[in-house]
Amino acid sequence: MSNWAHYDESDARVRPGRGGSRPRTKRRPSHEDAIPGVVHAVDRGRYTVVTSTGTQLNAVKARELGRRGLVVGDEVHLVGDTSGNTDTLARIVRRSQRRSALRRTADDTDPTERVVVANADQLAIVAAVTDPEPNPRMIDRALVAGFDAGLAAVLVVTKADLASADALRSLYEPLGVSVIEVSVKRRGGPDEDPGFRALREQLQGVSTVFVGPSGVGKSTLVNALVPDAARAVGHVNAVTGRGRHTSTSSVMLAVPQGGWIIDTPGVRSFGLAHVDPEHMLHAFPDVADYQEEHCPRGCLHLSAADGCELDAWARGSHQREVKLDSIRRLLASRLAGEAY
Repeated sequence: MSNWAHYDESDARVRPGRGGSRPRTKRRPSHEDAIPGVVHAVDRGRYTVVTSTGTQLNAVKARELGRRGLVVGDEVHLVGDTSGNTDTLARIVRRSQRRSALRRTADDTDPTERVVVANADQLAIVAAVTDPEPNPRMIDRALVAGFDAGLAAVLVVTKADLASADALRSLYEPLGVSVIEVSVKRRGGPDEDPGFRALREQLQGVSTVFVGPSGVGKSTLVNALVPDAARAVGHVNAVTGRGRHTSTSSVMLAVPQGGWIIDTPGVRSFGLAHVDPEHMLHAFPDVADYQEEHCPRGCLHLSAADGCELDAWARGSHQREVKLDSIRRLLASRLAGEAY
C-alpha cells in the first residue's frame, strides 16, 4: 500500500503566524478618545501639532489615514502619547474636513495640484516696492489662487522707505485688496511704523498665510510681527535681483496680539491649472450675480468682442470699469498658460 494512505490533515505543514480562523476585517478603531489639534509644521513625515490645550507634540500619520496628505493648518485628532514630553510620539488618526485650501500647481499644464496650507482665513501676498522690483503677474496669480480658495486678500509692500507704492495701489485696491506699506528701517522701527500697526490690526483674530518670492523681506517681516519666530533672513543678489531661499518649510506662528501667521517658503512660480475662472468670480459677488444672468455659457469674460456682457454692468460707473479691468487682468493671467 502506498505511504500516501497513512497521511491525514495533521500531517499538513502550516506556516507559523499564517494560520487561524479569524477573518480579516476592514473595520477600524473609532478612536473616540482622540484629542484635537492643529498641524503647525511638517518635516519629512513628522508633524508638529499643537493640541487644543496648548501642548506641542510630535506625531506621525497613522495607517488609517491612507494616502490623505497633511499640511500646515490641518485640524487633526491624535492618539498615543500626547504628553508632549521629549522623545514621545503621537499618532494622527483623523483629519477634519478643510474649510479652505490654498492650492497651486507646478505650471498651468500640470494637472497635479499641491495644497500649500489648509484652513487659512486670509492671504497676505508680500512684495517689495523695489530691490527686487515687484512682479504684478506673480501677485495676480497668487490672488487668483487666493480668491479661488475663498480667502480674503491683503498686499503687504515691504521696503516702503525706498520708493512709493502708489502704482501697486492703483492695480489692486480696485479689487478690494488692502494694500499696506511697511518698513523696518523707518525711525522707531516696527513699533512706530504706521504700516505695521495697520498690518497687526489686519492679522488680529484670523489665520493668515504669507506668500511671496524670495528676497522681498518676508522673513524679516515675520520676525518683526512675531519676535521669537527666529526665521532666517537672506539677501538679494545684486546682479539677478533674486533672493535666496531662507525659509525651507511652512510653519504656523502665533501673533502676540492674537491670530496666526503661516509663513511659507519663497516661491518662483504659481501654477493655476486647478482654477476654474467661473469659480474665481465668486470672490466678487456683484460681478458673479450679473454674469450668471447675462453672460453666455462658457464665457471667458475677457472682452465684449468675445460676447461678454460685463461691459454693460460696468458702463457709466468709473469705479465699476476700473474693477472690471482689474478682474479681466486676473483672468487673462490665469488663461495665459504661464506659471509666473
